[in-house]
Amino acid sequence: ALVAKADAQAVKDAFSGVLLVARGDDVLLQRAWGLADRTTGMPVAADTRFRIGSMNKMFTAVATLQLVQAGKLSLDGTVGDYLPGYPNADVAKVTVRQLLTHSGGTGDIFGPQFDARRLSLKTHDDYVRLYGTRAPEHAPGAEQRYSNYGFVLLGAIIERVSGQTYYDYVDAHVFAPAGMHDSGSLPEDVAVPRRAKAYQRRDGAWVDAADTLPYRGTAAGGGYSTADDLLKFARALQSGRLLSPALLAEATRAQVHGYGYGFHAREDAGSPSFGHGGGAPGMNGDLRIYPKQGLVVVALANVDPPAASRLVDYYLLRMPLP
Repeated sequence: ALVAKADAQAVKDAFSGVLLVARGDDVLLQRAWGLADRTTGMPVAADTRFRIGSMNKMFTAVATLQLVQAGKLSLDGTVGDYLPGYPNADVAKVTVRQLLTHSGGTGDIFGPQFDARRLSLKTHDDYVRLYGTRAPEHAPGAEQRYSNYGFVLLGAIIERVSGQTYYDYVDAHVFAPAGMHDSGSLPEDVAVPRRAKAYQRRDGAWVDAADTLPYRGTAAGGGYSTADDLLKFARALQSGRLLSPALLAEATRAQVHGYGYGFHAREDAGSPSFGHGGGAPGMNGDLRIYPKQGLVVVALANVDPPAASRLVDYYLLRMPLP
């Protein structure tokens, strides 16, 4: 049923991407549809690298929690503790826990200021210089509002505490132990082999979304990965290679309004799950992990949302319950 649905979407030119469903050690489905590059006609393949938007937040959360596990960070430590001299005194009081659960009031990174400086925002410190004087949208802990800037702050904290760039830390401590060789956040002006072009719908046609993309992915999102690498990530998480089982359980249970520590946590018909989606012009993806069933579901697309997530939802309404 899922393949038929994806076929129908692809025929309508509403889906271009990959689907992967695995149970335990067995891959039950791995298929590709559409074009990775509409200019050259290069088709999407199983190993195509897709921009993953906010799915990157899972890697940031794991990196943060590894530093908590190592005693280098505290969930109740504040922005001001780890970024001394942070310009806004109210944001300086936001805790790491609140950043991870989007309850710090730290706001977004997208909007007119981002658009005007899109290609000059190259590091996490660049974003902090741009938004660091900004007041919080609400008192820390008073509400939950999805905050990309909160995860940029986590990236800056990871850099300050680890002494490495965010990218080097994640490469060494998340991607390497998981065996993820096709994931990263290299800048958009670097020719990354097998990275699909991003296409957004404008005036009824798919056009290259390059003029909307940030200089490179950040701790808030925007990196790239493959379906195979995301399966490896799911397996590494569940095997204890990235986090202790106790800390993973805390990260993937609902802490604030269905959000854990960098993971969406939900329950469907008695089946708990965790993961994260991502979406922006020209990209959409989703990873869902169902521990009771041993199921991992991955969808990635190089076209606008909800091209991938609608297919994940379609499958999850039909998947076998435990």
